[in-house]
Amino acid sequence: MAYRGRFAPSPTGPLHFGSLVAALASWLDARAHCGTWLVRIEDLDPLREAPGAAQRILDDLAAHQLIPDERPWYQSQRSEGYEAALTRLREADQLYPCSCSRSELNVHDGCHPRHCREQPDWHQTEPFALRFPVEDQDSHWQDRVLGQQPLRLKQEKDDAVLRRKEGFYAYHLAVVVDDIAQGINQVVRGQDLADLTPIHLCLYQALGEQPPAYLHFPVVCNSKGQKLSKQAGALAIDTSMARRNTTRALTALAHRPPDALNDAPVDQQLEWAINAWNTTKPRNS
Repeated sequence: MAYRGRFAPSPTGPLHFGSLVAALASWLDARAHCGTWLVRIEDLDPLREAPGAAQRILDDLAAHQLIPDERPWYQSQRSEGYEAALTRLREADQLYPCSCSRSELNVHDGCHPRHCREQPDWHQTEPFALRFPVEDQDSHWQDRVLGQQPLRLKQEKDDAVLRRKEGFYAYHLAVVVDDIAQGINQVVRGQDLADLTPIHLCLYQALGEQPPAYLHFPVVCNSKGQKLSKQAGALAIDTSMARRNTTRALTALAHRPPDALNDAPVDQQLEWAINAWNTTKPRNS
């Protein structure tokens, strides 16, 4: 199958360096495989969205010549697809309503005091979350860089929320449904998301779809060892320094350009990086 990958940022703020590295890794992997690279805006939670952030992210990517091959998708416009998937899961008894609070679940070691899973009450008064039931599993899945990874799930404790009590669709549901809809067969993302993969694989199985291949690379960290993120105070990328940003991002991916290309025009650095792209190289964090 032809390679189809994507970068899926949340518009909670402008692009920062860690996000640029993530975008570049997915773009390079797609280009090195003569594939298609897409951008999907994960704007599912309007309470966390920063005004104008989605367009600024697209502009920042374009300033670094990371331009999607197809029109960007916005998850805020995808509710019909998410509802269809929820209906499908409910009809297959792969969904149940849950009104338990987080504190109640913590007190009961992740189990439901209202027996939501065993005795689902679809007539209860909202608000309630919609959860995806998983079975006990002790298996593994394969990552292109990390190799064999554990797939361990505990029923009830690891049942995933697919629609939150507030009515917002959860990341687990949206990312799988949209990857299916866009034909994504290669997912390149940070290692901080690797632990979510088992739930995603279960959702693919429940929806009768083939999962993509996964590549999780080490995330960029700040001086305190924290993942570089907006929550950790990461600064917005300065697009006037696109050449230097590209050199730094390639270096973070263990693909430092030769001295002659340091801070060279972005297109020259990217051309070199496509030819040099090697996912078996050790990564810098």
